[in-house]
Amino acid sequence: MTTMLDVTDVTAGVCCAPLVREPLSAAEADQLATTLKALADPARLRLLSIVAASENTEACVCDLIEPVGLSQPTVSHHLKILTTAGFLTRTKRGTWAYFKLVPGALDRVSQLFVAS
Repeated sequence: MTTMLDVTDVTAGVCCAPLVREPLSAAEADQLATTLKALADPARLRLLSIVAASENTEACVCDLIEPVGLSQPTVSHHLKILTTAGFLTRTKRGTWAYFKLVPGALDRVSQLFVAS
């Protein structure tokens, strides 16, 4: 079964020029490399997708440990990398940390590969 996704305007808030339009500057390449490195790990991709699919695109770290099968410190490390790269925000409630998807964060990455 094919799932149709909504088309989103990805032209706003882009970190750098699309790769297919003009060469990246050294600073843009460094920023893009950091962003792509954050996504270049299967556990981080899973964590990001779990948070994105959660109610209000937010999840408690306590709910992220079991689905990925990693220890709490390892999950926290991956979440810190995703937060530093600008994909997630973190809020603390009591003893637990909650992570929320930054609106448009994934759109900024996809814009880099759009030709027109």
